[in-house]
Amino acid sequence: RKALRQHRKANLANLAMASPPSPSAPPFPPNGVTLANLQNGQALDAFYLLVCGVFVFFMQCGFALLEAGTVRSKNTKNILLKNLLDACIGAIIWWAWGFGVAYGDSGNSDGNTFIGTAPNNGGPFLAVGWAGEDSQNNGTTMTLWFFQYVFAATAATIVSGAVAERCALEAYLIYTTVLTGFIYPVVVHWVWCNNGFLSGAFTEDKDKTILGGCIDFAGSGVVHLTGGVAALCGAIAIGPRLGRFDADGKVVPMPGHSAPFQVLGTFILWMGWYGFNPGSTLGINGAGYGAVMARAAMCTTVSASIGGLTVVFFDRIFSKTYDVGMVCNGILAGLVSITAGCASMHVWAAFLTGFIGAFVYYGASKTMLKLKIDDPLDAYAVHGACGGWGVIAVGIFGSNNYITMGWAGAESVTCIADPTQCGPLEAYQGIIYGGGTLLGAQIAAVCIETLWVATLSLMMFYALKFAGILRVSEEVEMAGMDVSKHGGSAYSTA
Repeated sequence: RKALRQHRKANLANLAMASPPSPSAPPFPPNGVTLANLQNGQALDAFYLLVCGVFVFFMQCGFALLEAGTVRSKNTKNILLKNLLDACIGAIIWWAWGFGVAYGDSGNSDGNTFIGTAPNNGGPFLAVGWAGEDSQNNGTTMTLWFFQYVFAATAATIVSGAVAERCALEAYLIYTTVLTGFIYPVVVHWVWCNNGFLSGAFTEDKDKTILGGCIDFAGSGVVHLTGGVAALCGAIAIGPRLGRFDADGKVVPMPGHSAPFQVLGTFILWMGWYGFNPGSTLGINGAGYGAVMARAAMCTTVSASIGGLTVVFFDRIFSKTYDVGMVCNGILAGLVSITAGCASMHVWAAFLTGFIGAFVYYGASKTMLKLKIDDPLDAYAVHGACGGWGVIAVGIFGSNNYITMGWAGAESVTCIADPTQCGPLEAYQGIIYGGGTLLGAQIAAVCIETLWVATLSLMMFYALKFAGILRVSEEVEMAGMDVSKHGGSAYSTA
C-alpha cells in the first residue's frame, strides 16, 4: 500500500509538470470579509438594500391578489390592470421628477425645507446629475432610488382599493400621477430628507424643524397615512358603489369573490413588510445596523400577529362568525401600526401597538360605514387610521434605549448608557419614559401630513368629478368593467 501511494504521488507530480496552469484561469474569489470591505462596505449595503427593495416590490403582487379577491369577479381584470399600471407609471414618474422632489437637495445643509430642488446640473431629476458620481461605482444612489420607488408605488396602490369597482381609468391615471409625482414625494422630503422640517432622524439643524422633528422609521405616516388619507378623499368624492346602501341607509353586503386571493395577498404583503421595515436601515454594514434590523423584524412580527388575533376575535362578538377578511385586515393593521416605531420600541411595546392598532382599524372601519363612505378594501381604516396611530405610538412607547434625534449622529447616546450625556434627549423619548416633546412632534407630523394630503387630494378628486371623468356610467358599473372595458371576464368557462 505504501508503494502504491508513492506511485500515485509520482504520477500526480508528473501530471502537474506536464499540464501547467492555464494563464487565463480566473483568480480565486476573495473571501467574504474582503467582499464586505469593498468600498468601505457600501457595495454590501447596496446589495442589502436591493434585496429588501425586491421584497417591497413583491408587495405589488400582494396588493393585486388582495384587491382582486376583495372585489366582485366582474371587476377582476380592471383592478389587476390598475395594480400593474401603478408599478409602471410610478417608475417613470419617480425617475423623471418624483425622486428629485423628495431628495433633490439631500446632503446640502442649506437646502429647501419644503421640497427638493435640482442642484448639480439637475441632480436626481431624470438622473442627469448622477453621471460620474463616485456613488455609482458601488451602486448606492441608484439602489436608493429603487428602494424609494417601490415605497412610492405602495402609496399609490393603496388608493386604488378605496375607489375600486367604479373609478374610471382616465381618472386613475391622473390621480396616480399627481400622488406619485407631487403629493407623496413632498411628504417624503419633509420627513426623510436631511432638510425636511418634520425630520427628527435626518435634519441636523433642529431650528429648521417643528419640535425637533418626528420619527417615522419606515413610513406609517409617510407612506400609509399619505395613501390612506388620499384613499379616503377619493372614496368621499366618488361616492359609494351602486347598491352598497339601501333606501334606509343600511349596509348591503358586497363580499369579495375569492377568499384564497385575499389570504394569499395578505401573506405576500406580510412577507414584503420584512423588506419594508428592516430594510429601512438603508444598509447593513454600519455598527449596530444588524441589531436595528433584527429588532424591526421581531417587532413587525409580533405587532402583525396580535393585530390579526385581536380583530377576528373582537369581531366575533358582534358578527358571530370567524371572518377570514377580518383576520387579513387585522394583520395589515398591526403591520401598518408598527411601521413607524419598529426600530425604536421594545417588543412588548410593539405588542401593545399592534393590539391598540386593531381597535383603531375596527373603529375606523365601522365609522366609515356609519358615514356611508364606501371603501371596499378598508384602505383608510387600515392605512390611514392605523398609519396615524403608528406615528403617534412612537411618542408614547419610543424607548430611551433606541430613540435618538439623528440615529447615528453626535447626539446618539442614551440616558441608560451615559446618564451624564442625556441633555435635551430626555424630551425626545416616549412619554412613558418621561419624554414629552417627541409626542408633540409626532402629533404635529400627523396633523400636517393629513392636512396636506387631504387638501390636495380633495381638490384633485373633485376636479375630476366636476370634469365628469371620475366615475364610470351606471351601465358600465352594473355590467362590470371587465366586460365593458377589458374584453370579457377574467375567468374562462370553456
